[in-house]
Amino acid sequence: MSDDLLRSLSADLAPVSRWTVARRLALGMSGGVIVSAVLMLVLLGPRPDMDQSMATAMFWMKLAYTLAFAVIASFAAERLARPAASARGRIKWLVVPILLVIAIAAFQLAGTAPAGRTAMLVGDSARVCPWRILIFALPPFIGLVWAMRGLAPTRLREAGAAIGLAAGGAGAFIYALHCTESTTPFLAIWYTLGMAASAALGWALGPLVLRWR
Repeated sequence: MSDDLLRSLSADLAPVSRWTVARRLALGMSGGVIVSAVLMLVLLGPRPDMDQSMATAMFWMKLAYTLAFAVIASFAAERLARPAASARGRIKWLVVPILLVIAIAAFQLAGTAPAGRTAMLVGDSARVCPWRILIFALPPFIGLVWAMRGLAPTRLREAGAAIGLAAGGAGAFIYALHCTESTTPFLAIWYTLGMAASAALGWALGPLVLRWR
């Protein structure tokens, strides 16, 4: 290939903003979150004791925990949207909210009589919680798939897992506005399981839905 041809091919190239990837991912995520929020309001509705629950630490802990997953995984996805990139330096920050919630859950269980620990662990909705989180994660996941397909990921399984986890965090955040469970052990097990299921779905589908056409 001659130098003249190379110059002609690059003559009209314009610099791309450093925020292009983040803006596209944010657009895909926000569109999906809006859809999930509408679905939650239509299908389940907000928790009936919202006013009272907002005065409790547990309400905000659930929102903070799920938001941490959504934000950290989104940062990892932003990195993996680039060719041959690694997100290990970003995804490792998930250890912080996970260990914090596990520590609080262990403290609560240790201070509860054995007869009351099962109720703290399973609550009234353990059977449906992870599935509902996964359902509400689907619209953000679809939005992030759309965003990622317009970028340049090459590690498709890792990118799929990252957007799946980000979507899972968003879906869990939306579901938390309906859920009335109020123990940290429940949050540590069933919310984490729902978000992990969304990440597993993304990992499995990544090579299929993120492959360059």
